[in-house]
Amino acid sequence: MSGVPALVVIGAGPRGTGLIERIAASAPELYGGLRLDIHVVDPYPPGGGRIWRHDQSPLLWMNSMAEDVTMFTDDTVQQEGPIRPGPALHTWAADVREGRIELAVDPEILADIEELEGQDFPSRRLQSVYLGWVYEQALVALPAGITVHEHRGHAVRVTGPRGGRQRVWLEGRDEPLSADLVVLTIGHLDSEPAPEHVRLTEFADRNGLVHLPPDFTADSDLTALPAGEPVIVRGFGLAFIDLMVLLTEGRGGRYENGEYVPSGNEPVLHVGSRRGVPYHSKIGYGWQGDRPPLPRFLGPDRIEELLSRSEPADFRRDVRPLVDKELGYAHYHRLFTAHAGRTAVDRAVFEEKYAAADPGSPELHALVSAAVPDPADRLDLEALDRPLDGVRHPSYDALQDGLRDYITADLDRRHDPAHSEDLAVFLGLLSVYGQLVRLGDIGDRWHGFFSYLASGPPGPRLHQLLALSRAGVVRFLGAGMTVEADEERGVFRAGSATVPGKWVEARALVEARLPEPSLERTRSPLLRGLCEDGAAATGTGLLCVDPDDGRILGRDGRPHPRRFALGPHTTARASGAFTRPRTGGPAFRQNDATARTALAFLRDVLCSDGDGRSDATDGNDRLSA
Repeated sequence: MSGVPALVVIGAGPRGTGLIERIAASAPELYGGLRLDIHVVDPYPPGGGRIWRHDQSPLLWMNSMAEDVTMFTDDTVQQEGPIRPGPALHTWAADVREGRIELAVDPEILADIEELEGQDFPSRRLQSVYLGWVYEQALVALPAGITVHEHRGHAVRVTGPRGGRQRVWLEGRDEPLSADLVVLTIGHLDSEPAPEHVRLTEFADRNGLVHLPPDFTADSDLTALPAGEPVIVRGFGLAFIDLMVLLTEGRGGRYENGEYVPSGNEPVLHVGSRRGVPYHSKIGYGWQGDRPPLPRFLGPDRIEELLSRSEPADFRRDVRPLVDKELGYAHYHRLFTAHAGRTAVDRAVFEEKYAAADPGSPELHALVSAAVPDPADRLDLEALDRPLDGVRHPSYDALQDGLRDYITADLDRRHDPAHSEDLAVFLGLLSVYGQLVRLGDIGDRWHGFFSYLASGPPGPRLHQLLALSRAGVVRFLGAGMTVEADEERGVFRAGSATVPGKWVEARALVEARLPEPSLERTRSPLLRGLCEDGAAATGTGLLCVDPDDGRILGRDGRPHPRRFALGPHTTARASGAFTRPRTGGPAFRQNDATARTALAFLRDVLCSDGDGRSDATDGNDRLSA
């Protein structure tokens, strides 16, 4: 062989780290002791990357409990590569405390590790340390001959022929990295504002107002939001929770005995959204007993049948009914097995009839009504999704008590194991997500519903929200939120369907949500360049990839032999780069498939003909053990 093959991984966050871990796992089997240079490109430190970097407020938490976070595979992951077990976040912290893992960290992080328990919600800075450790372990696990080179910077372009080496151009560097294969693991994207946000920003500039378009809250400049002034906030998901924290505790406020003590530096946040309510609280108890046998109605065979049709499956018509039936099966399986006293028929009879009934049919509704006497024990996905539909209040003052009651009831239920069917639905959502990855771009509504129901904030955050509401620092606007630019008065106005005919005015508007993962408006020259070179994108702006191994698809439908992409900007986006232990982690399966495809390609094609020369040697070299 005339040279050393090179693999360039663009993005060193959890997804890039997971890919390297899978390369380390499969290289002994597939790569046969051959040499390989891996170049890792990211402006942020490896492991955490941008989103989980250490350099952010210690007040910002993960929205998962420590025991629900792992970067390691187990036997529930459907993969070809070997399982390499490792500690979940809380187990890792215990290993650090007890000296089984040596770690050099600053005293503040060490204090967090000392106090961390499995059901705590760790800070993002602590997660950054865990991810950094996982990255280091992946490097140590690489076989001799595989060398990692780190490049701290932005990749701005990938060029090169389909049948030959690729060139990866880095910002501020004259010569490119040479690559035999390139994998994009760049995570969430910055984007140019949508036309509506451009108009609102121009209106704000003309009138001396403040408009903050969608952004990563930790990166937003919030100093422009003055103390004591009303701020309209559009978005009630996790980005709002971050905003809430940074503008309250982040400005010197504190909580005492469940009440909020203002510092006087807070603005007044008037928050609303399409649903008008925050995401459902994280469930505050663990699973007991047998899990529902999932998938049941939406498994690999049904996905294959949908993919084999001559016309693409319509999500609303062909897929969503199966999703709903799968979630219902998880719900009622748990209700019958764990809370049988709240059911009225034999379980076997119910499950036989449930399986035979068409999704959404009158027969199915009648079956459920007869079998489950209390409507509160039935799964009503529409009511869960739109809890304020039809709810009206005469004033915003009247709405505040009503929404506080709603949030309190949600917290009570999500922390009561007597309603463990809710946790079964969560497991059903994970199962469904793992199957839907293969269908490609299914639109944003499903992903939004998944996040709303399964990826909400920690319970303590919603208790804080209630305290802020009682203190008057947060005011609820309701559902069906609308925002207007009042040219005559030179202010923003917000209203909602929940309080018809009433408006709130403010000189500041914050769009509390992440930028959409769309190539149409991405600020990434790297992704724009790929599309200019022929990469395909969906109508909603996702990069088209082969769901089996992540190869980037061209507009002609052909997979590129040397370019791959993993992550939320692709049609195979999974629910997260890390996941709960023993839940199958579709991102882990994708990482494994891409790693094995890449290793086999390098071995069988490049290494056999000696065309895999690597001439890029700068960067910080990290030799494997």
